[in-house]
Amino acid sequence: MNEFQDMIFISEILLQSKIAQRAFERLQATHKNFDRLEVWCSIQSILVSTANISKILWPGKNRVRGKRLRGMLKVEADNILSNRNFRNHFEHYDERIEDWFDHRTGGVYIDLAMNPSLRGGFDGNDHRGYNSFDNSLMFRGERLDLNNVLDALLEVHKNCKLYVLDIP
Repeated sequence: MNEFQDMIFISEILLQSKIAQRAFERLQATHKNFDRLEVWCSIQSILVSTANISKILWPGKNRVRGKRLRGMLKVEADNILSNRNFRNHFEHYDERIEDWFDHRTGGVYIDLAMNPSLRGGFDGNDHRGYNSFDNSLMFRGERLDLNNVLDALLEVHKNCKLYVLDIP
């Protein structure tokens, strides 16, 4: 029964990686034709899809399944896809806002910043920021290189295709 389940999980990883890759394409297209809403739609789609893959490969409950699938797909335990921090920042943004104001009496609140490093941003006041020049995502001083995420997705996608047929 594990083989059948594994193929279903691998098919889902393949689908999620294609969704994320499509979102990366849309994100890159915004560099030529700036659309702020599309930037954040694409980023959110990337984060959700990669988190879905992460939950399959690093599950909370069935760690044996995760280890087995990571072995099949040649994914190291410390792969960048294992980290869901940025997805959590976006998914639990309401909690981040409350926490911010619970611990501050005032100050500047900058959100959805575009290329903030060019204006000297990311000093801890920027909440969500995207740098289109190096394709990085920022959250309150934390940085995620989306190029590294894409590279990891492409590698996982390639290894999934050894087990299941690719979907168009």
